[in-house]
Amino acid sequence: MDTTTFNIFLGAMAATALIVFIALHFVSAGYGMFFDKKWGVSLSNRIGWIAMEAPVFIAMTILWLLAPAEYRFDPVRVVFLLLFQLHYFQRSFIFPFLIKGNSRMPLSIVAMGVVFNLLNALMQGGWIFYVSPLDYYPDTWFYTPQFIVGVVVFAAGMFINIQSDSIIRHLRKPGDKRHYIPRGGMFRWVSSANYFGEFLEWVGFAIFTWSWAGAVFAWWTFANLAPRASSLYKRYAEEFGEEFTKEKRKKIIPFIY
Repeated sequence: MDTTTFNIFLGAMAATALIVFIALHFVSAGYGMFFDKKWGVSLSNRIGWIAMEAPVFIAMTILWLLAPAEYRFDPVRVVFLLLFQLHYFQRSFIFPFLIKGNSRMPLSIVAMGVVFNLLNALMQGGWIFYVSPLDYYPDTWFYTPQFIVGVVVFAAGMFINIQSDSIIRHLRKPGDKRHYIPRGGMFRWVSSANYFGEFLEWVGFAIFTWSWAGAVFAWWTFANLAPRASSLYKRYAEEFGEEFTKEKRKKIIPFIY
């Protein structure tokens, strides 16, 4: 893929994210707290998460293996790959097995997730291993402000995401189906701390790769998660009233939104 075609691809992905951002303010994806049988055939949440997240891990590995040797063994690019894969290894092969209960996920949601994840692998892997100029990431990149700041932001986001997921998992005792207000960690400031953590990860990724591909991914993450965070905020406010609203949390970004 040449640079012009790749840039058109990035532009199309960014525009599609805007459409998704608008649409999700009117339609809540039918999984998790918003599970709805109207979304069609469903499968176990554990299987759903593996099926949805593993393809991007596999696709990035293939893109790396097929890349020219000078890209494939470039130390900076390999570190980019390892950090990207670290997230998706956790989401594909660890997170699903920590899920409690017997919740389900619509197959249609899984299918849409697979499509996006494969396109995202093409965005990130395409830029890192095929489109970016070979000298764009010299070995001195490891000492640049954007790499250092980006990695710190990425690591903080991953920690917040994993910690927040753990808090959510431990809200209920076995057999309990009630809803609870999550507390602790970043939930002190936002009602969807897990989404904030994931968004922060990809902002960090965009910074340390210093790429439009990374920026489009961060935008996609926000476009997908911010409307859902808004819906969850409304659900908490309706279900718990002042007990929830008096805490004056934001929805997904502390002190801002």
